[in-house]
Amino acid sequence: MTTNQQPIYLDHAATTPMHPEVLEAMLPYFMSSFGNPSSVHRFGREAKAGLTAARDALAARLGCSPTELVFTSGGTESDNLALLGAALAAAPDRRRVVTTAVEHHAVLHAAAELERLGFEVVYAPVDETGRVDLDALSAAIDEKTALVSVMYANNEVGTLQPIETIGALARERGAVFHVDAVQALGTQSIELSRLPVDLMSFSAHKINGPKGVGLLYANRRVKLHARAFGGSQERSRRAGTENVAGAVGFAKAAELALGDLPRRRDELAALRDAMLETFERLLPDGGFVVNGHPSESLPHVLNVSFPGASSESLLMNLDLEGVAAASGSACSSGSLQPSHVLRAMGVPDERLRSAVRFSFGMGNCLNSVTFAAEKIATLAKRLTYK
Repeated sequence: MTTNQQPIYLDHAATTPMHPEVLEAMLPYFMSSFGNPSSVHRFGREAKAGLTAARDALAARLGCSPTELVFTSGGTESDNLALLGAALAAAPDRRRVVTTAVEHHAVLHAAAELERLGFEVVYAPVDETGRVDLDALSAAIDEKTALVSVMYANNEVGTLQPIETIGALARERGAVFHVDAVQALGTQSIELSRLPVDLMSFSAHKINGPKGVGLLYANRRVKLHARAFGGSQERSRRAGTENVAGAVGFAKAAELALGDLPRRRDELAALRDAMLETFERLLPDGGFVVNGHPSESLPHVLNVSFPGASSESLLMNLDLEGVAAASGSACSSGSLQPSHVLRAMGVPDERLRSAVRFSFGMGNCLNSVTFAAEKIATLAKRLTYK
């Protein structure tokens, strides 16, 4: 990387830089309003007021009651609380959980824990674009099903799932429906009062908010077995002193991210299109393949295979050139294991082992993305045809 070139961050699906206005909103709750919101004195009341205002603002943005939002430490805890909490609270004759083969590991590992506890878990397959097989999913949801968990949008390939259709199936058969919306928040319109969803997971650091704070929407009709004990916080659904500064930051990040969704989507899609156009201009036919759904997809996630190259070599060389990208989800990309999502999609080995995920957001512009795409194309040709 030349000394005057600024690094280009194209891994916003892993985490995002914090917006300056988010940090500004949080600072008072580290300094002057630092109290424990459970305390009855002035400092506690100030903290409680900040927490309540953040919850109210997020509920208004998401279209639900403030009492239906549970603050957590992030998307992983939200997913775990949803799966384990709902399954363990289900009726004794409902011992089946239905999910898909392409979920985030926060869901897949929670499902594995439920299997260890004696639940039957069915993993519905997906097609070559990453969309769930609705016939197989429908066949799996029966009168013994306690919970159905399907992500809104895939974090590795960006494919959107038909959650309204799935939610209707789950409700028809009396099953609780959980949606991991961690990657969807900030680009998709979410009105919880209108969706057939019982539980939905969110995380602040995917929308230029702080790390270490998440949300679980829990419909007031849903029974949820607590997974943390030691206090009555969050209406006894999640014990522990609340992360007030994090909650305030989450609310501010949501305000900024969701204030003008059409404009935000268009800007992100333009970055994605600029990268693809550069690849089309510089790479030969068959030099790259896009993984995921061609239209039902997040605007800011682009998963591309460069047949003949390897993901590891591409990522290491890109890092040396000052371009940050990934080969899969942030929780597993460091392992250099082939993507379970691409494998479930039936992607051939040559594409599986040459896939790179680029994801766009704050700080990216058309010039920087085009510049990065030119670097990527040059590297892909060199690594493929050396």
